Amino acid sequence: MTFWRTVGRSLRLRCPSCGEGKLFTGFFKMAPACGACGLDLRRESGYYVGAMYVNYGATAAVLLSVGIPLADRLSRWTLSVPLGAFALLFPLWFFRYSRSLWLGIDLYITSLAPK
Repeated sequence: MTFWRTVGRSLRLRCPSCGEGKLFTGFFKMAPACGACGLDLRRESGYYVGAMYVNYGATAAVLLSVGIPLADRLSRWTLSVPLGAFALLFPLWFFRYSRSLWLGIDLYITSLAPK
């Protein structure tokens, strides 16, 4: 299992282990297990808190990469309204991807651990 294969599977919202099963049954509802390989997606309580960090980091990175270069060119109001809307909507849309990426990175790291 390579890192980039795992990330690619995660970005397609597929099982990071086999790449076949779908991770989500609804927009916010995660499947209990992979339909193809049976990987248990129900982890211990607090496991997906790391996905919140991924989501926050991605949101902050986009806001900073857009906001800083435009800060001198646009007024505060002109800049803050679209960036504020983005800061509210992007994390909702990115929720599934952050969970999938967190699961994939965790599985990749644990696959490197000596058995």
